Amino acid sequence: MTNAILALEDGRTFHGRAFGHSGTTSGEICFNTSMTGYQEIITDPSYRGQIVTMTYPLQGNYGINTDDSESASPHVRGFVIGELCETPSSWRSQQSLADYFKEHQIIGIEDIDTRALTKHLRDKGAMRAVISSELSEEDAIKAANEAPPMEGSDFVKEVSTEEPYLWEGESRLWTIPSVTTKQETNYIDLPPVKYRIVAYDFGIKYNILRSLRQSGFKVEVVNSRTPASEVLAKNPDGVFLSNGPG
Repeated sequence: MTNAILALEDGRTFHGRAFGHSGTTSGEICFNTSMTGYQEIITDPSYRGQIVTMTYPLQGNYGINTDDSESASPHVRGFVIGELCETPSSWRSQQSLADYFKEHQIIGIEDIDTRALTKHLRDKGAMRAVISSELSEEDAIKAANEAPPMEGSDFVKEVSTEEPYLWEGESRLWTIPSVTTKQETNYIDLPPVKYRIVAYDFGIKYNILRSLRQSGFKVEVVNSRTPASEVLAKNPDGVFLSNGPG
Protein backbone atom coordinates (compact mmCIF):
# COMPACT_ATOMS: atom_id res chain seq x y z
CA MET A 1 0.00 0.00 0.00
CA THR A 2 1.11 3.57 -0.66
CA ASN A 3 0.83 6.60 1.57
CA ALA A 4 -2.21 8.79 1.01
CA ILE A 5 -3.77 11.96 2.35
CA LEU A 6 -7.34 12.97 3.13
CA ALA A 7 -7.72 16.74 2.89
CA LEU A 8 -10.85 18.72 3.79
CA GLU A 9 -11.74 22.07 2.28
CA ASP A 10 -11.36 23.79 5.68
CA GLY A 11 -7.70 22.78 5.78
CA ARG A 12 -7.95 19.76 8.11
CA THR A 13 -5.85 16.83 6.92
CA PHE A 14 -5.47 13.16 7.83
CA HIS A 15 -2.68 10.86 6.68
CA GLY A 16 -3.14 7.16 5.96
CA ARG A 17 -2.58 4.45 3.37
CA ALA A 18 -4.38 4.02 0.05
CA PHE A 19 -6.04 0.77 -0.96
CA GLY A 20 -7.88 -0.32 -4.07
CA HIS A 21 -7.28 2.23 -6.82
CA SER A 22 -4.55 4.86 -6.60
CA GLY A 23 -4.63 8.49 -7.69
CA THR A 24 -6.87 11.38 -6.63
CA THR A 25 -10.60 11.64 -6.04
CA SER A 26 -12.89 14.34 -4.68
CA GLY A 27 -16.42 14.59 -3.34
CA GLU A 28 -18.54 15.65 -0.41
CA ILE A 29 -17.39 13.79 2.69
CA CYS A 30 -19.91 12.32 5.11
CA PHE A 31 -19.98 9.54 7.70
CA ASN A 32 -21.99 6.38 8.33
CA THR A 33 -22.26 4.68 11.73
CA SER A 34 -23.38 1.23 10.52
CA MET A 35 -21.49 -1.70 12.02
CA THR A 36 -22.12 -3.88 8.95
CA GLY A 37 -23.33 -3.39 5.40
CA TYR A 38 -20.37 -1.67 3.76
CA GLN A 39 -21.15 -3.34 0.43
CA GLU A 40 -24.71 -2.01 0.49
CA ILE A 41 -23.42 1.49 1.31
CA ILE A 42 -20.77 1.47 -1.41
CA THR A 43 -23.32 0.45 -4.07
CA ASP A 44 -26.16 2.67 -2.81
CA PRO A 45 -26.99 5.33 -5.47
CA SER A 46 -27.86 7.73 -2.63
CA TYR A 47 -24.10 8.11 -2.00
CA ARG A 48 -23.36 9.24 -5.57
CA GLY A 49 -20.66 11.91 -5.53
CA GLN A 50 -19.74 11.38 -1.88
CA ILE A 51 -16.72 10.17 0.07
CA VAL A 52 -18.04 7.96 2.86
CA THR A 53 -16.37 7.60 6.25
CA MET A 54 -17.21 4.43 8.18
CA THR A 55 -17.08 4.90 11.95
CA TYR A 56 -16.86 1.18 12.73
CA PRO A 57 -13.11 0.46 12.93
CA LEU A 58 -12.79 -2.69 10.77
CA GLN A 59 -14.09 -2.96 7.22
CA GLY A 60 -13.88 -5.67 4.57
CA ASN A 61 -13.93 -8.57 7.04
CA TYR A 62 -16.60 -10.56 5.14
CA GLY A 63 -15.57 -9.56 1.62
CA ILE A 64 -17.81 -8.78 -1.35
CA ASN A 65 -20.45 -11.00 -3.00
CA THR A 66 -22.94 -10.67 -5.83
CA ASP A 67 -26.06 -10.94 -3.65
CA ASP A 68 -25.73 -7.89 -1.40
CA SER A 69 -25.22 -5.01 -3.84
CA GLU A 70 -27.82 -2.24 -4.02
CA SER A 71 -27.07 -1.44 -7.67
CA ALA A 72 -25.03 -2.73 -10.59
CA SER A 73 -21.89 -0.76 -9.63
CA PRO A 74 -20.38 1.28 -6.77
CA HIS A 75 -21.36 4.95 -6.44
CA VAL A 76 -19.09 6.34 -3.73
CA ARG A 77 -16.23 8.60 -4.83
CA GLY A 78 -14.02 7.39 -1.99
CA PHE A 79 -14.03 5.32 1.19
CA VAL A 80 -12.44 6.28 4.53
CA ILE A 81 -11.84 3.63 7.20
CA GLY A 82 -9.80 2.84 10.27
CA GLU A 83 -8.53 -0.59 9.27
CA LEU A 84 -8.89 -2.78 6.19
CA CYS A 85 -9.28 -6.54 6.55
CA GLU A 86 -7.16 -8.06 3.79
CA THR A 87 -8.25 -11.66 4.44
CA PRO A 88 -12.07 -11.75 4.46
CA SER A 89 -13.72 -14.70 6.19
CA SER A 90 -17.18 -15.66 4.92
CA TRP A 91 -18.51 -18.56 2.89
CA ARG A 92 -20.37 -15.97 0.79
CA SER A 93 -17.26 -13.90 -0.03
CA GLN A 94 -16.21 -13.80 -3.69
CA GLN A 95 -13.50 -11.14 -3.56
CA SER A 96 -11.85 -8.77 -1.12
CA LEU A 97 -12.91 -5.16 -0.64
CA ALA A 98 -9.51 -3.98 -1.92
CA ASP A 99 -9.80 -6.06 -5.10
CA TYR A 100 -13.36 -4.79 -5.65
CA PHE A 101 -12.17 -1.20 -5.38
CA LYS A 102 -9.28 -1.87 -7.74
CA GLU A 103 -11.67 -3.42 -10.28
CA HIS A 104 -14.01 -0.41 -10.15
CA GLN A 105 -11.29 2.25 -9.74
CA ILE A 106 -12.47 3.42 -6.32
CA ILE A 107 -9.90 4.99 -3.98
CA GLY A 108 -9.97 3.95 -0.34
CA ILE A 109 -7.84 5.20 2.54
CA GLU A 110 -7.18 3.39 5.83
CA ASP A 111 -5.29 4.12 9.06
CA ILE A 112 -7.48 7.18 9.56
CA ASP A 113 -8.67 8.35 12.98
CA THR A 114 -12.31 8.06 11.94
CA ARG A 115 -13.52 9.09 15.41
CA ALA A 116 -11.69 12.42 15.18
CA LEU A 117 -12.85 12.89 11.58
CA THR A 118 -16.46 12.11 12.44
CA LYS A 119 -16.45 14.53 15.38
CA HIS A 120 -15.03 17.21 13.08
CA LEU A 121 -17.72 16.60 10.45
CA ARG A 122 -20.41 16.53 13.14
CA ASP A 123 -19.31 19.95 14.39
CA LYS A 124 -18.46 21.58 11.04
CA GLY A 125 -20.92 19.81 8.74
CA ALA A 126 -20.41 17.98 5.47
CA MET A 127 -17.81 19.55 3.20
CA ARG A 128 -15.74 18.87 0.11
CA ALA A 129 -12.73 16.61 0.47
CA VAL A 130 -9.97 14.93 -1.51
CA ILE A 131 -8.26 11.56 -1.13
CA SER A 132 -4.94 11.40 -2.93
CA SER A 133 -1.93 9.13 -3.15
CA GLU A 134 -0.06 11.59 -5.36
CA LEU A 135 -0.68 15.17 -4.16
CA SER A 136 1.14 17.11 -1.47
CA GLU A 137 -0.81 18.30 1.56
CA GLU A 138 -0.98 21.84 0.20
CA ASP A 139 -2.13 20.72 -3.24
CA ALA A 140 -4.70 18.32 -1.76
CA ILE A 141 -6.29 21.12 0.29
CA LYS A 142 -6.35 23.31 -2.82
CA ALA A 143 -7.97 20.50 -4.82
CA ALA A 144 -10.64 20.07 -2.13
CA ASN A 145 -11.53 23.76 -2.38
CA GLU A 146 -11.70 23.55 -6.16
CA ALA A 147 -13.87 20.41 -6.21
CA PRO A 148 -17.41 20.95 -7.53
CA PRO A 149 -20.01 21.32 -4.74
CA MET A 150 -23.01 19.04 -4.31
CA GLU A 151 -25.33 22.01 -4.78
CA GLY A 152 -26.43 22.24 -8.38
CA SER A 153 -25.18 18.76 -9.31
CA ASP A 154 -27.81 16.54 -10.92
CA PHE A 155 -26.76 13.16 -9.55
CA VAL A 156 -30.29 11.80 -10.02
CA LYS A 157 -29.83 12.15 -13.78
CA GLU A 158 -26.60 10.14 -13.49
CA VAL A 159 -28.08 7.22 -11.53
CA SER A 160 -31.60 6.96 -12.98
CA THR A 161 -32.28 4.23 -15.53
CA GLU A 162 -32.20 5.42 -19.13
CA GLU A 163 -34.82 2.94 -20.30
CA PRO A 164 -37.84 1.54 -18.43
CA TYR A 165 -37.58 -2.07 -17.33
CA LEU A 166 -39.48 -4.72 -15.42
CA TRP A 167 -37.73 -5.75 -12.22
CA GLU A 168 -37.01 -9.43 -12.61
CA GLY A 169 -34.52 -9.69 -9.77
CA GLU A 170 -33.99 -13.06 -8.23
CA SER A 171 -36.39 -15.94 -8.69
CA ARG A 172 -35.77 -16.73 -5.03
CA LEU A 173 -34.95 -14.55 -2.04
CA TRP A 174 -31.79 -15.14 -0.01
CA THR A 175 -32.43 -15.26 3.71
CA ILE A 176 -31.08 -16.70 6.95
CA PRO A 177 -32.56 -20.14 7.71
CA SER A 178 -35.00 -20.10 10.60
CA VAL A 179 -34.92 -22.80 13.24
CA THR A 180 -38.57 -22.21 14.12
CA THR A 181 -39.76 -22.78 10.53
CA LYS A 182 -37.29 -25.63 9.91
CA GLN A 183 -36.08 -23.89 6.76
CA GLU A 184 -33.48 -26.11 5.10
CA THR A 185 -31.94 -23.72 2.53
CA ASN A 186 -30.82 -20.10 2.34
CA TYR A 187 -33.49 -19.27 -0.24
CA ILE A 188 -37.25 -18.90 -0.08
CA ASP A 189 -39.67 -18.76 -3.00
CA LEU A 190 -41.26 -15.43 -3.85
CA PRO A 191 -45.05 -15.01 -3.53
CA PRO A 192 -47.30 -14.71 -6.59
CA VAL A 193 -47.85 -11.26 -8.09
CA LYS A 194 -50.99 -9.52 -6.81
CA TYR A 195 -50.50 -5.90 -7.89
CA ARG A 196 -48.66 -3.92 -10.54
CA ILE A 197 -46.86 -0.68 -9.73
CA VAL A 198 -44.60 1.80 -11.50
CA ALA A 199 -41.50 2.96 -9.61
CA TYR A 200 -39.80 6.26 -10.39
CA ASP A 201 -36.04 5.73 -10.28
CA PHE A 202 -34.43 8.67 -8.48
CA GLY A 203 -31.63 6.34 -7.38
CA ILE A 204 -33.61 3.27 -6.36
CA LYS A 205 -31.90 0.49 -4.43
CA TYR A 206 -32.18 -3.18 -5.28
CA ASN A 207 -33.38 -3.92 -1.77
CA ILE A 208 -36.41 -1.67 -2.28
CA LEU A 209 -37.23 -3.56 -5.45
CA ARG A 210 -36.68 -6.88 -3.68
CA SER A 211 -39.00 -5.84 -0.86
CA LEU A 212 -41.71 -4.72 -3.26
CA ARG A 213 -41.49 -8.00 -5.17
CA GLN A 214 -41.49 -9.95 -1.91
CA SER A 215 -44.73 -8.16 -1.00
CA GLY A 216 -46.44 -9.36 -4.17
CA PHE A 217 -45.85 -6.41 -6.50
CA LYS A 218 -44.84 -6.56 -10.14
CA VAL A 219 -42.57 -3.52 -10.55
CA GLU A 220 -41.86 -1.50 -13.68
CA VAL A 221 -39.03 1.00 -13.16
CA VAL A 222 -38.99 4.24 -15.16
CA ASN A 223 -36.64 7.18 -15.60
CA SER A 224 -36.91 10.03 -13.09
CA ARG A 225 -38.03 12.47 -15.81
CA THR A 226 -40.89 10.32 -17.11
CA PRO A 227 -44.06 12.45 -17.43
CA ALA A 228 -46.79 11.58 -14.93
CA SER A 229 -49.29 11.29 -17.78
CA GLU A 230 -47.18 8.53 -19.33
CA VAL A 231 -47.07 6.61 -16.06
CA LEU A 232 -50.79 6.99 -15.37
CA ALA A 233 -51.54 5.79 -18.91
CA LYS A 234 -50.13 2.43 -17.86
CA ASN A 235 -53.02 2.20 -15.38
CA PRO A 236 -50.92 0.82 -12.52
CA ASP A 237 -52.29 -0.15 -9.11
CA GLY A 238 -49.83 2.29 -7.56
CA VAL A 239 -46.92 4.65 -8.16
CA PHE A 240 -43.74 4.48 -6.06
CA LEU A 241 -41.25 7.35 -5.70
CA SER A 242 -37.80 6.16 -4.68
CA ASN A 243 -35.19 8.02 -2.69
CA GLY A 244 -31.85 8.97 -4.20
CA PRO A 245 -28.78 11.21 -4.01
CA GLY A 246 -28.79 14.86 -3.03
